[in-house]
Amino acid sequence: MAERPSQTRRQGEAPQAISGSEEETPLQEMQREIQRERLPWYRTLHRGQLLLALYTLLLGLFALLAWWVHAHPVLTIDVAITREFQEEQSPWLRTLMLAISFIGSVPLLAAGLVLVTAILLWLGRLRLEALILLGNCLSSELLNRTIKLLVARPRPSPTLVEVLQAASGASFPSGHVMAYVAYWGLLFSYGLILFQGRSWWRILLLLLSGFFIVMVGPSRIYLGDHWASDVLGGYLLGGVWLSLWLLLYLRLRERGLLTRVSAHEKPVLQEEVAESGSSAPWRSRDQS
Repeated sequence: MAERPSQTRRQGEAPQAISGSEEETPLQEMQREIQRERLPWYRTLHRGQLLLALYTLLLGLFALLAWWVHAHPVLTIDVAITREFQEEQSPWLRTLMLAISFIGSVPLLAAGLVLVTAILLWLGRLRLEALILLGNCLSSELLNRTIKLLVARPRPSPTLVEVLQAASGASFPSGHVMAYVAYWGLLFSYGLILFQGRSWWRILLLLLSGFFIVMVGPSRIYLGDHWASDVLGGYLLGGVWLSLWLLLYLRLRERGLLTRVSAHEKPVLQEEVAESGSSAPWRSRDQS
């Protein structure tokens, strides 16, 4: 009978230790928000497989296109498309196209954006997602450079179209497009298959990622940096490469790599379980 008060106090102390909004840090708030919007694993896997099926169809089209532009460096249809894009030369449109391509035109800025995003994902308890982002972006850049050396297609000539922003190196496939698909495409995929609901940050992530993915191609054509077939090749190869990294991510996620709850994260999740009325699997014997 004398032990009951101590047991009561011990049971009542846990919520105070793990609740208490005044002591909650911004990092814990971010982690809680991310975990609350996470989809069940079986729905994540299903959505991811649908995306993989779509991306895989792009491989054959890219191989055919790469062979064609290697044999025919200048295509009549490419010249016609570029001239059609460049008919409108208003200052606001030129500024918009330059702004869209700006991130990819400054290597240090692009690398810094990828690194900062990976750090934020890691801090948000999305460690596997952070490593996949780094691996995808780095390998996509290396793949782009390799394909450019193999195809060796020259850039658009100023004698055929207006070159508003000169770039060096080979033309096929577009490096900007591949880089944007690798970075923004993976973030779009995360937002689509990992989370649910209509939280403002999820909607912003999907809209911003979709905007850059869609608009980077036209911006490269408008600026005269690439032919339309270069842009198409960038989308195709970037999509295929993204699908392979998504497949790797889903396999590693299925095996639970870097997804287990660590000791310092248990209090945050313990409060969520307590609120739902479930028992926590890590509850010790003196708490049960």
